[in-house]
Amino acid sequence: MQKIHREQARKYAFDWRDEPLLRVACGEPFEVETYDAGTGYFKSPEDKAIPARRPGFDRSPPLANPIAGPIYLEGAERGDVLVVRVTDILVDDYSWTAIGPKRGPLGESTRWPELSGGYTTRIFRHTPGPGGTTRDGTLHFNDRISWPITPFIGTIGVAPDREVTTSLDGQGPWGGNVDIRDVAPGNRILLPVFHSGALLYLGDVHASQGDTEFTGTAAETKATVRLQLELIKQARIPFLRIEKPESIVSVWADRPLEVAVETATVNLMDWLITDYAFTPTDAYCLVTTCPDFRIHVYQMCKLGKLSFVAGAEIPKRYLLA
Repeated sequence: MQKIHREQARKYAFDWRDEPLLRVACGEPFEVETYDAGTGYFKSPEDKAIPARRPGFDRSPPLANPIAGPIYLEGAERGDVLVVRVTDILVDDYSWTAIGPKRGPLGESTRWPELSGGYTTRIFRHTPGPGGTTRDGTLHFNDRISWPITPFIGTIGVAPDREVTTSLDGQGPWGGNVDIRDVAPGNRILLPVFHSGALLYLGDVHASQGDTEFTGTAAETKATVRLQLELIKQARIPFLRIEKPESIVSVWADRPLEVAVETATVNLMDWLITDYAFTPTDAYCLVTTCPDFRIHVYQMCKLGKLSFVAGAEIPKRYLLA
């Protein structure tokens, strides 16, 4: 099986000029070892998010959120849709989150000075599950609170059409730092293709995350990711989409949040109309009456140029009527 090793997974931009690290065929399994968002800096509570101490933070924007790639898919052409099938994510034995002055929405809090007066790094221990690995393991928030590890790829995308954007705050129809919990094993991620080979990048795996990633960092971790790539030839989509086994999700990133929510919903309607033979009236009425229609606020953190990421989801059982 072809593989990108972790030391190769230290790029900080989606750049169409990069030479591919891998070339794969449709359906060919391959593996990517990813760094955490801090490129290995955070190992203990003593490793604080103080910019002057962090390698790469003398750059603007900082060298954070490393990604692996590009991965060249044979046969992919401009105007196709790339389908990324995430088959497995095996996370490291710990994850971390970091808060401090001017980090996140409470980085200048006067109500709770401990959040803005100093830096705090939390290290979360991972323990294996019944299968013997972290695939079904547990994240220990502290001695009292724990939950199942629910890993996903936080930063994923293809090389944008003409621009070069950072892996820290780049976002667009092509993907980017979107922190969508549904970019997870068992799901298919759909991305528009702008260059020959598609030129896929990915990294920034999270062991778990709540809605919005409120502080700006989740449970950040290293991981080994297994994937397969497929193609839908000459098909247009407006933004990243997700196909889950039981539902479909239309994604949009924008500010303010209501624009992201509305556009994700309108694009879901377009998906219903174009691919599932709904009339515009039926699609419009479905999203307002169906009790299983859901809006997800995946990412809503104040970080650089990041927009807010919303998803509009509908179960597939309503699409087969």
